[in-house]
Amino acid sequence: MGSVTGINEASVTSWMNAHVGAEAPLTFTLIAGGRSNLTFLVEDAAGRSYALRRPPTSHVLPTAHDMVREFTIISALHPQGVPVATPLGLCVDETVNERPFYVMEFVHGAILRDRAQAEAAFDRATRATIGAHLATTLAALHEVDVERAGLGDLARHDGYIERQLKRWRTQYEQMRVDGVDHHGIVEAVGDQLAARVPRQQRVSVVHGDYRLDNVVLNDHGAVKAILDWEICTLGDPMADLGVLLCYWSERSDATAALLGAAPTTAEGFATRQQVLSSYAAVSDLDVSEVNYYQAFGYWKLACILQGVYARYRAGATAGDQGSVDEFPAHIAMLAETAKETLEN
Repeated sequence: MGSVTGINEASVTSWMNAHVGAEAPLTFTLIAGGRSNLTFLVEDAAGRSYALRRPPTSHVLPTAHDMVREFTIISALHPQGVPVATPLGLCVDETVNERPFYVMEFVHGAILRDRAQAEAAFDRATRATIGAHLATTLAALHEVDVERAGLGDLARHDGYIERQLKRWRTQYEQMRVDGVDHHGIVEAVGDQLAARVPRQQRVSVVHGDYRLDNVVLNDHGAVKAILDWEICTLGDPMADLGVLLCYWSERSDATAALLGAAPTTAEGFATRQQVLSSYAAVSDLDVSEVNYYQAFGYWKLACILQGVYARYRAGATAGDQGSVDEFPAHIAMLAETAKETLEN
């Protein structure tokens, strides 16, 4: 194994030379890690840049399916005109690098994770256009004919929200922490959501985590590439819109501080309502029940945060425990925000 954890430099270099034409020597730099799939920037002797994705090194259940699935999705969407990195090669031979991996074009541009980055990358006039770009790009993704794109067998076509509600409710209930009581609000909101699931209007490719820090923007604020297709599936397109609106924080939001110094709180960004209007203007879908999906997004985030908090409390994650002291209050706030959004 070479000096970069997760990369057998000699064998990956040989594979990339043979399959994607990369010229040795290659340098590998980890640019995104954690419990999800790892992303490396790979640079070759000719000055070309690639992105390599592989499962986490510590995960006990990584299968070829994870990488094959992601590669299949971007390979299907690329010819449909959806902005994704150009897929270049898939390796399922585990003798090369212990786990399957794939290589795609490295897309250069701006990824906005906080307010300071947004202010540094774009002037106010450009920031004002980003919301519409994200909304119209999402609408175009939702227009893709899943059968024609060859993705019809990716997942079930129906019951998306029902399955999501069950999944996250189960996780929440399994991750209770002694001495922390949210007075039943997460369960109550879960019940409300389950009782009034809107009719799914279309079977679409659902990204699952479509937000500003999962896209690469060009100099004009338009979307060059949508990243992180790890939890992509088929289902209700309104769920993606709800997630986008959840994370599209405005300065006045109670959740704005919780979600960090969100890039969209910089001066000039479109309002949440303007983002919604931009989507509605180019989509034939009815967005009148989007509050439901936005509420679902907040509720799901509360359930996810409960899981993170429980793992920290159990000592599963090393490091500063102080950073999670506020989690119970944040979980309750997200559930409360979900409740208010649902009742609006």
